[in-house]
Amino acid sequence: MKITLKSILPSCYKGVYPSPKPQKVKRIAAGQASFQRISISDLSNPSSTLSEDLSISLAGSNLQVFTLAELKLITQNFSSSNFLGEGGFGPVHKGFIDDKLRPGLKAQPVAVKLLDLDGTQGHKEWLTEVIFLGQLRHAHLVKLIGYCCEEEHRMLVYEYMPRGSLENQLFRRYSVSLPWSTRMKIALGAAKGLLFLHETDKPVIYRDFKASNILLDSDYTAKLSDFGLAKDGPEGDETHVSTRVMGTHGYAAPEYVMTGHLTAMSDVYSFGVVLLELLTGRRSVDKSRPPREQNLTEWARPMLNDPRKLSRIMDPRLEGQYSELGARKAAALAYLCLSHRPKQRPTMSTVVKTLEPLKDFVDIPIGTFVYVVPTYDNSQKELKDCAAQKEVKKENGHHHHGHRYHPKSSRYQSKTDLRQKYGSGLISPLHPKGRGA
Repeated sequence: MKITLKSILPSCYKGVYPSPKPQKVKRIAAGQASFQRISISDLSNPSSTLSEDLSISLAGSNLQVFTLAELKLITQNFSSSNFLGEGGFGPVHKGFIDDKLRPGLKAQPVAVKLLDLDGTQGHKEWLTEVIFLGQLRHAHLVKLIGYCCEEEHRMLVYEYMPRGSLENQLFRRYSVSLPWSTRMKIALGAAKGLLFLHETDKPVIYRDFKASNILLDSDYTAKLSDFGLAKDGPEGDETHVSTRVMGTHGYAAPEYVMTGHLTAMSDVYSFGVVLLELLTGRRSVDKSRPPREQNLTEWARPMLNDPRKLSRIMDPRLEGQYSELGARKAAALAYLCLSHRPKQRPTMSTVVKTLEPLKDFVDIPIGTFVYVVPTYDNSQKELKDCAAQKEVKKENGHHHHGHRYHPKSSRYQSKTDLRQKYGSGLISPLHPKGRGA
């Protein structure tokens, strides 16, 4: 049976349409093995204007239906002091909910996303997000707590992600560089999120996988957000979904851009782009770079399978502090994900298996500059020299007030001093001399 939006939300039409006859509505039955997820295609007129909620169709999903007044209250009337950022959907503000707002609510900070009526996304994308995140639950998908659909207002209420987006963490000019192990943890978490979508009973193609849609909690656990462009995957004998080309330039798979044919492999390509961003610290498209380097995939992919060239394109902010073996494996994976032939790309299951061990690789060099402990003989000699210099200073102290004596051996030594004393280049503890060999 085709479900109409009027049957789900009969009170949302404000008399514009004649009242439909009562009919049974497909509901989410939490915990039932026979549960069948509702999709946008189940709605005959998803572009219609709504004014209330989806509570009938999403019964059992535990989504809260907030009023506009409640969301104004928790964000201090969408105060600029609570502003978190803005994307294609619209502005996002921080708020706080608890049982004082509504009995039974867990006390927690939240992010409230407002649909910009003049923005690039609209009611259909808002509805898509409610439909998908209202039914899908996973450790690597951002949790949708509730929504507001009141008159022309469309809002979404998510769990608050304190580290913000991967885009901000990776590319913000003055942020601390993400360590290698953290980058691999983020890549793995995001990959697990995509794997869940691809292997759920009714597969989902995310379609907008990019650094700005990967949110991070306080422990840098990655969670996918923004499901406005998500699509149900092909079913039965279908090989792809034909759809209008949507997404972000630099991340979209070439065959999707050319034909509009969407498959799970389209997501795999986008994942390869983000993995390449994590390796290089560069944006997928950067017009500020020389012409041949502006498109990251075109510039970097030919170098991914060459260990010597790979070291040249690794993020300089890592300062060499990464696993060379892990980097090679991650680069080889990115190379496959970015293949122009979709059938040659790995599945997300293979991607996850490849990434699992990389965050724990231990062949990471010790810090760039390491203080070298002098050998026993040198230490004794320096102590004697220092004592002798003190005696000279005492004897001459009353006669040379205008000239202070500075001993050559000081407690703190510069890199130049260390190089002059111990030879060219500092000695790593991994070096035989550094171990007292």
